[in-house]
Amino acid sequence: MVFSFLKGEFIDVIHWVDDTRDTMVWRFEREGHEIKYGAKLTVREGQAAVFIHEGQLADVFGPGLYLLETNNLPIMTTLQHWDHGFRSPFKSEIYFVNTTRFNDLKWGTKNPIMCRDPEFGPVRLRAFGTYSMRVSDPALFMTEIVGTDGEFTADEISYQIRNVILQELSRVLAQAGIPVLDMAANTADLGKLVTTAIAPKIAEYGLSLPEFYIENISLPEEVEKVLDKRTSVGIAGDLGKYMQFNAAEAMANPAAGAGAAMTAGMGAAMGLGLAQQMQPGPWGAPPTHSAPPPPPPPAARVWHVAENGATKGPFTEADLARMAAAGTLTRASQVWTAGQDGWKPAGDTDLAQLLATVPPPPPPPGA
Repeated sequence: MVFSFLKGEFIDVIHWVDDTRDTMVWRFEREGHEIKYGAKLTVREGQAAVFIHEGQLADVFGPGLYLLETNNLPIMTTLQHWDHGFRSPFKSEIYFVNTTRFNDLKWGTKNPIMCRDPEFGPVRLRAFGTYSMRVSDPALFMTEIVGTDGEFTADEISYQIRNVILQELSRVLAQAGIPVLDMAANTADLGKLVTTAIAPKIAEYGLSLPEFYIENISLPEEVEKVLDKRTSVGIAGDLGKYMQFNAAEAMANPAAGAGAAMTAGMGAAMGLGLAQQMQPGPWGAPPTHSAPPPPPPPAARVWHVAENGATKGPFTEADLARMAAAGTLTRASQVWTAGQDGWKPAGDTDLAQLLATVPPPPPPPGA
């Protein structure tokens, strides 16, 4: 910031050159606030000069070169009667207001915004982006925001602007009804809605927002991890192709080494086998399944035989078949097996079929 004076007793040169990139208002410092009648005021493009006389806003000058004389000060001359033919110095404050855009200002949510998503239900969203700001009404900006601040920067108002943005952004996101997964495709429309919503409030400060951008709308980290898993399942729908791709990647990367390529090849083979089990066979045939193993054979029954008041056994049915063939087991022999209700003749049990196959005794000799 530079101001200079033209050497002389009566004429001042009043101007401001800004080299800070963030100064919105700068007060012209004049010792005793005395400005000579007939002083030259230079207001450059992108600036406005605001006169404050005895605590009241007197006039606003746009870009141009002005001589501070009676005909150029119609409002100021109504505030105070000038003596001495308007030749004496007058005490006023001159504020230069930067009316250019202040770009790349940041905004972001401090806390998540609760929204109701049609697919996921209640979700917490975060958002951030940038905006540009400019002074649209220098007089209103001076009276509402700056006051008597001799040097006012964009940082001093940006916090308040962010609060207005976040308040309206929360309302717009909550009422938009746009699914979370579709918000990335609608950030431009959402940005326009937010800009329209905040414009009346920002105008009360003498400001406007020429540009407003939503760079990102994100879910909490834990929800994003669940979505990533869901996406991975969708991508890995064809496990065979997925494993073949991994194997090809490993083989194409020499740094991975032979071990990595072999591991990838084994993984591909396993993936192909798994894919063949999970998907239909070639030519649209139904998937093949290996036959289940046969059930184990039932345990063989054993029998007991009562003979002469004594119990013999246990005998298997093969043993009893040999005894029947030898004639030591007949249909009248008393037998018992597990699950049978007491002793019974062999002919009245399951052994009857076995005894029926036994040939009768041989005929006597000479018959």
